[in-house]
Amino acid sequence: MSFDALALNANLVNTLASLGYESPTAIQLEAIPAILAKHDVMAGAQTGTGKTAAFALPILHHLLAASAEESKSVVKAVRALVLVPTRELAVQVQQSFVKYAKGTDIRVGIAYGGVSIEAQVDVFNAGIDVLIATPGRLLDHLRQGVLSLKQLDFLVFDEADRMLDMGFMDEIQALLKQVPSDRQTLLFSATLDAAIFSLSKTLLRDPKLIEVAKRNTAAAQVEQVVYAVDADRKTALVSHLVRSKNWHQVLIFSRTKQGVDKLVQQLEQANISTQAFHGDLSQGAREKVLQEFKQGNIQVLVATDVAARGLDIVELKYVINFELPFVAEDYIHRIGRTGRAGSAGLAITLFSQEDALLLEEVEVVLDKRLPQQWYPGFEPDFNKMEPEPRRNGKAAQKQRAKKRVLGSKKR
Repeated sequence: MSFDALALNANLVNTLASLGYESPTAIQLEAIPAILAKHDVMAGAQTGTGKTAAFALPILHHLLAASAEESKSVVKAVRALVLVPTRELAVQVQQSFVKYAKGTDIRVGIAYGGVSIEAQVDVFNAGIDVLIATPGRLLDHLRQGVLSLKQLDFLVFDEADRMLDMGFMDEIQALLKQVPSDRQTLLFSATLDAAIFSLSKTLLRDPKLIEVAKRNTAAAQVEQVVYAVDADRKTALVSHLVRSKNWHQVLIFSRTKQGVDKLVQQLEQANISTQAFHGDLSQGAREKVLQEFKQGNIQVLVATDVAARGLDIVELKYVINFELPFVAEDYIHRIGRTGRAGSAGLAITLFSQEDALLLEEVEVVLDKRLPQQWYPGFEPDFNKMEPEPRRNGKAAQKQRAKKRVLGSKKR
């Protein structure tokens, strides 16, 4: 099926053709007609499946139709608001809206912290139709009275699960008091769980539930590999993989900023071009590092989960979990940075003994087993393992550990 068949605005269809978009993805096929029909939508879709276009295109279609009916003298007001959890995702979504709206008079604004608030106010004063914002900075603008949401038609929650993880519920409740009740609300998330369904009951009216894949699954084109390795040899294994295979544009996740900085220092000492990416960096520094990484000038980017959402690099082929995340669902978002737009990707997890419970939680979310392997020369030393509680000592622990990895293909 082509985008023509979705009855979108002709300008949008022509723009999509010029961008090389040949046919809608699964999430676009289901979400676009539902949004065009003015339904509230709750959609679950894997990262990299085109969900931004799934809500951006029908919103732009409605805005263009409304613009054609309005007087050109009417001052532009915010008609669509997209809430996102991170600055990086805000930039990504804004760029998508601008790209799709090319050649129209639709104006897109952005609001997030860490940068000048005055520059954002200047954009608002010039008039915008669509606003992409993080909750905190948006509330700052609303409290200062420089922005109004009274004419809002569309409210979108993108990566809603992450907003809950990051504790934005109070901000969301405050924002809901400033938007019209007669609005169309769209909730998009890569993972759907009980917390998201609970949130949806307060936000959506008789929503269409759209799930284009088994709930909370990773992208099929991403190969997932788990290497069992001693914790003190993880850095050596990363260095070996990157150098021996001549990998470029490798994204590595660590749980903490301190862990990121330590790994960056160690890889730099191994003569691997590496940079850090985490919340302690200024917004300008983050944008510069990200641009350098996208251009291939940085071989390895080591990041906290701030990069698990909103980092869109189509050519990114390798993601490494140096440590598993404390929140199992973040594993899906981490490995979703590769395998985007139908491309193949490789996601490697380095597993050591202390990660056992975290791996089990990930496997529960995925509803599948992630068999462990040994990488030649980096096999775990079972003599280092501590006995499990309520078991019969070190020998039993070694046996259980061996059973867990024996039978898997060794590499």
